[in-house]
Amino acid sequence: MPIVIQPFREEHQPAVKSFNRRLRAATSDPNLVFYERAHPEWLPKIEGSALCNQYFVAVDHGEVRGAYALKYESFFLAGQSHYTVACYHHPLSEGIIDRKYSTVGSLLLRDALWREPMLYALGMGGLDRPLPQMLEAMGWTLRLVPFYFRVVHPFRFLRGMGVLREVWWRRWLMDLGAFTGAGWASITAAQRWKRQSGTKDGSFDALEVHEFGDWADAIWRDARDAYSLTSIRDRATLTRLYPVGDQGVTRLCVSQNGKAIGWAVVGERRKDLKFGTLRVGSIVDCWARPENAGAVILAATHALERKGMDLIVTNQNHMRWGLALGASGFFQAESNFIFAASKKHSLLLQQCNWADVHLTRANGDGLPSNF
Repeated sequence: MPIVIQPFREEHQPAVKSFNRRLRAATSDPNLVFYERAHPEWLPKIEGSALCNQYFVAVDHGEVRGAYALKYESFFLAGQSHYTVACYHHPLSEGIIDRKYSTVGSLLLRDALWREPMLYALGMGGLDRPLPQMLEAMGWTLRLVPFYFRVVHPFRFLRGMGVLREVWWRRWLMDLGAFTGAGWASITAAQRWKRQSGTKDGSFDALEVHEFGDWADAIWRDARDAYSLTSIRDRATLTRLYPVGDQGVTRLCVSQNGKAIGWAVVGERRKDLKFGTLRVGSIVDCWARPENAGAVILAATHALERKGMDLIVTNQNHMRWGLALGASGFFQAESNFIFAASKKHSLLLQQCNWADVHLTRANGDGLPSNF
């Protein structure tokens, strides 16, 4: 009997747990596991909302040999309307550890395309990884979403940035810069120069809010046609993504002259070996007209600095948001955050200017704990 891919139901839960145990036993990556509950904890399907997660499993004689998830949402194409798209995420195959199941990965992807031809994937860890290589081979369009960072505490950054300290000579240079003060002076001067040479954003007010109000709908309507493409960020969507009571993120409403002009969602990233002991803050999501991006970025940066972050990171695709980050003292570095669109989705995206597409870390499966 061939492998059958079907919606994840409660009856599959024991087999999924066994699948995860096999992956854990054979790999050193604790993230190579699939969701063990059939009912999604994040974005379950509810009446009246297009935003939801659905899970699927590849079953072979009662055993699960692979799984994937689709996050359904709505994108908005400027001058036209919204359309439904699904993010293909968390694809896992037993082929990772047993070559006998090496075809499961392609079976999962083909099944996802059969269920929803308008697909995209985001993140994936770099162009050299197996998934983006398979997507490219199947005719998907791949683009990198730029990565930006700002050092808040140079000494701690130089002493604690694990991924940069793996090579002995670089570790020695970073220690030298930290203990002599040269590193602190260089980083501080460079970021100050970027701030001073950047555009001025005028005065603004930033208020932490517990929920998104009607003002979020007004900002959405005012700004949406200023972008070639964006995921929908109206009040209803934001309330699902960042529900009241979620303490993992901070919501900011940014105003000028008493009028709300934008918002940002910030939070502390989970621990990651590449960041060592650093406290890393993330500008997870943000929205405003492009000309107001600078005020929103500064508000988000100040909020994370007050929370004691050592380093602030973000991924932003739109050119104006990238310029605003540079003007706020952020540096751009090599990105491993990939946006990939299926063939059918790519045809629609040909109408877009990629530099005017608004994508953030919150797109894809970047929430609730992976931003």
